[in-house]
Amino acid sequence: MEVEQEPVVAPRPARRRELWLSVAAAAVVLTVGGFVTFGLARSVPAPQLVQTVPQTYAIPGAAPVLPWPKAGQAAVEIDGLGRVGAFGGSRPVPIASVAKVMTAYVILRDHPLRLDEDGPTLTVSAEEAAAYPSQLASGESLVRVVAGEALTERQALVALLLPSANNIAHILARWDAGDDAAFVTKMNQAAAQLGMANTHYTDPSGLDAATVSTAADQVLLGRLALQMPVFAQIVAMPQAALPVVGQVSNVNTQLYQDGIIGIKTGSTDEAGGCLLFAAEISAEGHRFKVIGAVLAPGPNMTDAFEASRRLIQASSGLLHQYRVVGAGDVVATVRGPMGRSTTLVPGGDVNVFGWPGLTYRVETSGDVRGRIAAGAGVGTLKLTASGTAVTAALHATHTLKPPSRWERITHP
Repeated sequence: MEVEQEPVVAPRPARRRELWLSVAAAAVVLTVGGFVTFGLARSVPAPQLVQTVPQTYAIPGAAPVLPWPKAGQAAVEIDGLGRVGAFGGSRPVPIASVAKVMTAYVILRDHPLRLDEDGPTLTVSAEEAAAYPSQLASGESLVRVVAGEALTERQALVALLLPSANNIAHILARWDAGDDAAFVTKMNQAAAQLGMANTHYTDPSGLDAATVSTAADQVLLGRLALQMPVFAQIVAMPQAALPVVGQVSNVNTQLYQDGIIGIKTGSTDEAGGCLLFAAEISAEGHRFKVIGAVLAPGPNMTDAFEASRRLIQASSGLLHQYRVVGAGDVVATVRGPMGRSTTLVPGGDVNVFGWPGLTYRVETSGDVRGRIAAGAGVGTLKLTASGTAVTAALHATHTLKPPSRWERITHP
């Protein structure tokens, strides 16, 4: 018996096409949606500030030659700008009473004073007073003291630095550290910490010829000591009054000549004449400080004074202003995403003080995130030499916009 089967009906072509079109449309929607989502979600590279001027600027011209003494050692620097030059090598030599600068430095470091403060009291011992006659007979630089005499810290520093009293150097050493040996250890530790590699102290007064240093090391110390207001105040005093001895005068007889404002003389047969000096000079309406040292340019202080005077006068004519970049000169570029960029320029000329051969470090910095409008101040140009920094604001020459939503989608 035959069973009759129903015929198989094939899908119509139109319905099949509709199905595939629906699937394709969904795929396109998902793909485009994913692409848009990815484009908007992905991070945009931050703009980059790129310096377009050299990282250093050397003032053009031949380096200056100062009138150095014919003998001994010498070094000169302009405070904040750096060393102008040096003469005579770096062999350590006796420095006589210039050593008292370190004595004062250690005392003020350990026992700081305000400008209006006298500080604690030191009492002269019977042994220290009894030593005075023999010290005087040996020709030392001293101030008269008596047993039980009370000196404030400030008065002791005045006696140390103005009449250059050797006995006060030892009294201060005993007061600070217990005895000379312990204090001298502190002096040498301080020298090492300050980078005075060619300096060695054997006594707090400098009378011992084994206390040696170099002109360059003493200039370094002089600059740091002058940063102590009380030290700078005392070494600039022509005279002062002390309890027992009365009026004392500064042995730096050149004070206030050629702008000299201190700081310490020294003279022995072994050391010759020595002078660590500071002077204020003027250049194109600005004030600067010259710090220098001359060690043994001759056998006495007259030679040291004359050598320092020539160096100060030469330094006074040394400083001039130099233009590093002009107003509108491009010093940096800000590179944004998608090939966009703008440049940064100063609003005016940028000048520095110095002398031929002096080198400044050149740096640019700024906040270049987000939208930068044309003319907006977004950066800084900084030029640095030693302790001096010259800065100038930098402005954008063109607008720099972050990419739009459409650009983020269409520019993967």
